Order: sequence, then C-alpha cells, then structure tokens
Amino acid sequence: MIISCGIFYLGCETGKIIGILGRNGAGKSTLLKIIFGTVSSDTQFIRYNDKVLKSISDRKNIIAYLPQDIFLLKYNTIKTLIPLFCNKKNTDLLFTSDLIRPFLSEKPKNISRGEQRVIEALMIIYSEADFVLLDEPFHSLSPKISAALKAAIIEQSAYKGFIISDHNYQEVLDISHQIFLLREGYLKQIQDLKELQRYNYLPKSI
Repeated sequence: MIISCGIFYLGCETGKIIGILGRNGAGKSTLLKIIFGTVSSDTQFIRYNDKVLKSISDRKNIIAYLPQDIFLLKYNTIKTLIPLFCNKKNTDLLFTSDLIRPFLSEKPKNISRGEQRVIEALMIIYSEADFVLLDEPFHSLSPKISAALKAAIIEQSAYKGFIISDHNYQEVLDISHQIFLLREGYLKQIQDLKELQRYNYLPKSI
C-alpha cells in the first residue's frame, strides 16, 4: 500500500510493522484517519496494488482501523460481534482466547473499558483486512496484556501490514520494523533512540 499525503510518503506491505511516534497534537491520529478514510485531505493519494483508494468504501476489507474511542455496540454480545470482523478461522481462534473467552456472553456495556479495548484490538488485529491501523492499542494495558497484543500483531503480520501509533513508545519499538517520527507535519524515519533524543521526543537521560 502506497500512502502519500502532501509533504510525506509512506509505504506499507504484508509482513511489515510500521511505528509512528510523535508528541500530543502532532497529528498521528489524524494521519491514521486520513489513511482509513474518515478524514479527508485534498492532497492524499492511497494506492493498493493498481487500485487508487479514493473513498472509505474503496477501503472496505482492505484497511481496518482501531480508533482511540470505544466502538463496540453496547447491546450485542461479544460472541455476536467478533464474526462481523473476522473470518471463521480467526473467529474460532478468538473464541478460545484467554483474553476474550470469559466475556463471550457479555455485552460491552457490562464490562470495563479496558476489557472492551483488548477485545476491540484483537478483533481488528485478526480482521480480514490486508492492512491494520492501530491508534493507542497499548494505552492503560498491563504489561502482560500488552505482551499478548504484541504477540498477536507479530503473528498476524505474516498475512498483513500494520501501522501503529502509541505513546507507550517502547511497546512500538519492540515490534516495529520501521519507526517514523511525526513532527511539524513531516514524517522522519528514525534509525535509533539517539535520533528520538535529538528531536526531543525522548529525554537525553534514557
């Protein structure tokens, strides 16, 4: 998938995990929304194979997106929601997941936001899309659950490409093949932690 938006260019392909870092207000969430199609940009150009993806309908089953806000339908059981996003193989897999199985008969309105967040993230990670955008997937999660999500992302990256943004930068660094820093409207590819320190994203003491 080729993504061009004004002054920057980004390429993502199957097997690749791309991490996007940046301070609050840098535009990371907006960038993901532009790629997904819920925010428009006069200068965007997104191509998958030989097809230009002009609208959100063009991106159906090609790009999946985990927003920061909870999106699960409150009054449907988790068991009925998972098949809306996943094929039968991945639905069966999630039905047996220790992170989801205890909540299959529950409705989102009856479980915590943290539990909803984990379920949403796994549904998007294991969706049928070829590319997955994850906005703050590790926010407020315990180290154990974050590790499980990272393992799921790595496993599914064999079949799809990922673009991840999260303020928990270490979680992103752990699994990303490429890291970009979004700063003042520009995407800068980062090679090591020293560059993040030089651009004042990380303190010099790390």
